[in-house]
Amino acid sequence: MTQVNGISRSVTEWKLRTRSLELGRRTLVMGVVNITPDSFSDGGSYLDAEAAVEHALRLLEEGADLLDLGAESTRPGTRVGAAAAETLGAEEEQARLLPVLEGVRAAKPEAIVSVDTYKASTARAAAAAGAEIINDVSGLEWDKDMARACAETGCGVVLMHSRGRPDEWGSQEQLKPDELLTVVRQGLEGILARATAAGIALDRIVLDAGYGFGKRFEENFMLLARQGELLELGRPLLAGVSRKSFLGHAVAPRHEGRPAPVDAREIASVAAMVTAILHGASIVRVHAVKPAVEGALVVDEVLNAGGLD
Repeated sequence: MTQVNGISRSVTEWKLRTRSLELGRRTLVMGVVNITPDSFSDGGSYLDAEAAVEHALRLLEEGADLLDLGAESTRPGTRVGAAAAETLGAEEEQARLLPVLEGVRAAKPEAIVSVDTYKASTARAAAAAGAEIINDVSGLEWDKDMARACAETGCGVVLMHSRGRPDEWGSQEQLKPDELLTVVRQGLEGILARATAAGIALDRIVLDAGYGFGKRFEENFMLLARQGELLELGRPLLAGVSRKSFLGHAVAPRHEGRPAPVDAREIASVAAMVTAILHGASIVRVHAVKPAVEGALVVDEVLNAGGLD
C-alpha cells in the first residue's frame, strides 16, 4: 500500500474480460478516443474511422496503457446558446464505434480497449468485438439492462456517479461540500449494490466520482480535495478531469477573466490529474497522453517513496 498525507492507494488486481491489470503500483493512463462530431474536446476530429484508429495507435505509442473509445458525447448545453450533445441510438453508436474497435484490435491485438457506453446492446457488441472494459458514465442507471449485460460479458467495468442527466445539470441546486460528498458516496454505494446484485464481481469494478457530471464548477474542486474518502468503498478509483470546464474557470485570470478554451487547459489538466493521483486515483482518463504519462511517472515516484506492502 502507498500512503501520502494519510491517503492510501492499495495494490489490487482488476479482472477484465480475458486478462487482468495490476492497479495501484503505478498509475495507469487511459487515452480518450472520441468518435463523435460534438464532444467538448476534439469533437469531429476523429469521426472518420481511419482517423480514429490512427489517433488511437498514436496514443498507445505515446504511452497509454489502455484506450477508451466513445461514440456518443454527454456534453451538456450549459453555455448560452449552446445545444446539448445529441442523443444517439444504439445502432448508430455501434456503426461509429465497432469499425474503430476492430481496426485497433487488428493493428494491436494486445491493446486493452475500453468502450464508453451506457447502452446494453452496445456493451454486448463491443465485448464480442474484443473490448475488455465497459465504461458506463450512468453507473448502470440509464439502461435497465446494462447491469445484466456487463455481468454477461465478463468485462471489467468503470462505473461513474452522475447526478442526473446532462439536460438537468444546468438547473441543479448547488450543494454544500458535505452534502455533495454524501450524494456522491451514497450514489456509488447504490451503484455497487446494483452491480453485485446483477452478478458483476467486485474485482471487476472500478469507480469514478464523475467530475463535471452534475457537479457545478467549484463543487468539482471540493470533490477532488476529498476524493480519497471514496476509497473507503473498497474499490479502485478512476479520475477523468482532463480539459473539463471547471479547469477552464479556474485559470480564467490568465485569460482576461474568461474561462480558458478547451485547447488552453492542458497545463491545468495535468495539475488536476496530479492532484487526483495524490488523492487515490489508480487510473487517469486523459486526452493528451504524453504529458499525462510523464506527470504520472513523477507522482508515482512520490507515492512509491513511502514504500509498497
